[in-house]
Amino acid sequence: MNRREALSSIAAVSAAGIVPAEAAKTKTQPFIYSLNMSTLRGQKLGFRKELEVAAKAGYGSVEIWISTLQDYLKGGGTLQEAKRIIGDLGLKVEDAIGFATWIVDDETARNKALDQLKGEMEQLAAIGCPRVAAPPMGATTGASLDLARVAERYRAILELGDKTGVVPHLELWGFSKNLSRVGEILYVAVESGHPSARLLMDVYHLHKGGSGMEAIKDVGKPLIEIFHVNDYPKTPPREQITDADRVYVGDGIAPWKNVIQSLKNPDKPIILSFEVFNKDYWAQDALEVAKTSLVKMKKIVEAAV
Repeated sequence: MNRREALSSIAAVSAAGIVPAEAAKTKTQPFIYSLNMSTLRGQKLGFRKELEVAAKAGYGSVEIWISTLQDYLKGGGTLQEAKRIIGDLGLKVEDAIGFATWIVDDETARNKALDQLKGEMEQLAAIGCPRVAAPPMGATTGASLDLARVAERYRAILELGDKTGVVPHLELWGFSKNLSRVGEILYVAVESGHPSARLLMDVYHLHKGGSGMEAIKDVGKPLIEIFHVNDYPKTPPREQITDADRVYVGDGIAPWKNVIQSLKNPDKPIILSFEVFNKDYWAQDALEVAKTSLVKMKKIVEAAV
């Protein structure tokens, strides 16, 4: 063996040792950790400071609220500056929380909501956000909607997503008159007939709406890209529990091992986004809350995988 052959052989062996190790490392990371800014909403930090706190706490991904982004723009900020801030902090905006009433029966109100959502999607696209939540806003009380029509309306906003590059994820709200159960959102997603249809579920809302954690298994893995995590205490009972009762993951009674194993997808990492509206946490230091939420998420994942 000459010197060139020897060096080539060494390089090949080294590469063979390195590449599988890197691949194994990637394979052992089935989840991406994200912070939903509802968690810090009570501290009233504003768009830039919320992002800074998330980055300092160790997050690489976040969910923003559209209203907070728009307040930043009203205060003189620009979409270009917002994108630069996000990039400089090493963050990725995975999703945005908005409340356009795309689902309602009133055609005038629905058309107005579609215009609103289109504008919001364009703003999100400009800062690199690929998703927006689509909850049943405007239909949480009153009559039960025809799910076939809801599917048509969901398809309409998915088609807006085709134009803007921001995909609306149909969100489960457990307290709502409509879309409170997994069977409903699954029906709407499938009957929309659109390949980009996706579902956004939440530990608290699965509990509140009565579907339970086992229902996660009923949803095909391709439909889940991002999942809201939190926990619920034993009391108050399901019928009386509210958004404000959500706590850190692992501090309640959710069956975490089952949840994590049901969500784990060998084909892609799933985004776990911590979302609470806890007034006790809002009264605390924002950075400490953000750090605690990340530590507790990692702990329940490590125990389950």
